[in-house]
Amino acid sequence: MFSLDGLITVVNDWLGWILVPVLVGVAIYLSIRTGLVQLRLVPEMFRIVGESPGKDIDGTKSISSFKAFCISAASRVGTGNIAGIALAISIGGPGVVFWMWVMAILGAATALIESTLGQLYKVKDNGTFRGGPAYYMSVGLRQPWMGAFFAVIITLTYGFVFNSLQANSIVDATATSFSIDTSQSFWLPFGLGIGLAVVTGLVFLGGVQRISNWSAVIVPIMAVAYLILGVIVVAINITEVPAMIALIVKNALGFDSIIGGGIGIVIMQGIRRGLFSNEAGMGSVPNAAATSSVSHPVKQGLVQSLGVYFDTILVCSITAFIVLLSNPEYDEAQGASLTQTALASQLGDWAVHFLTIAIFLFAFSSILGNYYYGEANVSYLFTKKPRAAVSIYRIIVMVAVFTGSVIALPLAWSAADVFMSLMALTNLVAVFFLAPTAMKLLKNYLRQRKLGLEPVFHKDDLPGIDGIDAWDGSDDVTRRDFWDEKSRK
Repeated sequence: MFSLDGLITVVNDWLGWILVPVLVGVAIYLSIRTGLVQLRLVPEMFRIVGESPGKDIDGTKSISSFKAFCISAASRVGTGNIAGIALAISIGGPGVVFWMWVMAILGAATALIESTLGQLYKVKDNGTFRGGPAYYMSVGLRQPWMGAFFAVIITLTYGFVFNSLQANSIVDATATSFSIDTSQSFWLPFGLGIGLAVVTGLVFLGGVQRISNWSAVIVPIMAVAYLILGVIVVAINITEVPAMIALIVKNALGFDSIIGGGIGIVIMQGIRRGLFSNEAGMGSVPNAAATSSVSHPVKQGLVQSLGVYFDTILVCSITAFIVLLSNPEYDEAQGASLTQTALASQLGDWAVHFLTIAIFLFAFSSILGNYYYGEANVSYLFTKKPRAAVSIYRIIVMVAVFTGSVIALPLAWSAADVFMSLMALTNLVAVFFLAPTAMKLLKNYLRQRKLGLEPVFHKDDLPGIDGIDAWDGSDDVTRRDFWDEKSRK
């Protein structure tokens, strides 16, 4: 008999065995090709993040690298760090954490290259910039059909599927906070689903700016508070940390099999959950990276590479430590509820309610961010009637938020994995073939740094590369007030 759950599971497993080798293969290729730039230039990443904002041609200050880093970090830190990592551990065991770390180190190279490409091929739009994989596929690869396909996939992935997942995490956390079994009581997911859909719709109609500004302040505060609580848990159990690390490594390498699925499931869960959390190679971050104003495309690549470390090595590891130091049982798939239970066992029942609030803020701000990813690409696809297309898109997003509130947790994550895999595979193909162009940019950047210059880029630095729209020196991007001809030699 046909089963939607069964179909999604089969497709998910099939795509998973394709995505993992492609994702790892591209990451290794880029790491070797760049000489492990993601490790060599860590000091440079911190230098860029800490640099003061320059002045544009009209005299106004541009956004500083530190602020850009904070914005990207706030968008990455969300339910994937709390619910996703807990779910991966409940399915794959402690070993998933090890492979999550490995993929973060390798994936930082992919993040650097894709965000650099996003910057290179961005376009001017009424005084601002927009770009992303759809643009470097259409212009850089000269494959407009591929750009259109990616625009459709990212709209489906972020606007519909990921927003369903965010709503699902809110319901899961709320049910745990009030000790409600959603399989027995349907009113909670149904009521929350209706409420979230309505509030989301109201935000779309006019309250976006106010709520977005509020979220931009509250979400980072909650993230820092969460990290502090995690550090406290580690400090309380400091004597158990060596044994926990040993357990992670043993399980990752198959020496201590806690689950029945084998080492393949451990590796896949670690890589997939790491991808969902830090988004390295997925093609989402270049959309945001393209909007910033920097003097050289590689700068934004380095900032986003550092963001991968912050997200996975720091925040995701804190969640893993909270869960593993509480000696959880792996009898069923659990998401946010597992993290909540683990934190409560260490710090008290109040921690459950704290995480419920944190997850709600993370998830709702992510719903807004995911919506705008989709809206930008809907406008890209429907240039003749963008307003009508966006209106229809908003209604479908509201339906997706409600649907995500009432479906089962494993189904929500499996659906997210399917669309995430399609999106990542499409982007990785483009990144692989455009890597030589990104390498020329990286060499240009390193050459200027070796001369002791602040790297600045002009499209004439890459002769023969067509389609570069925003780097002609006619606007604030190249910061002509400190342009130095020596940097182009």
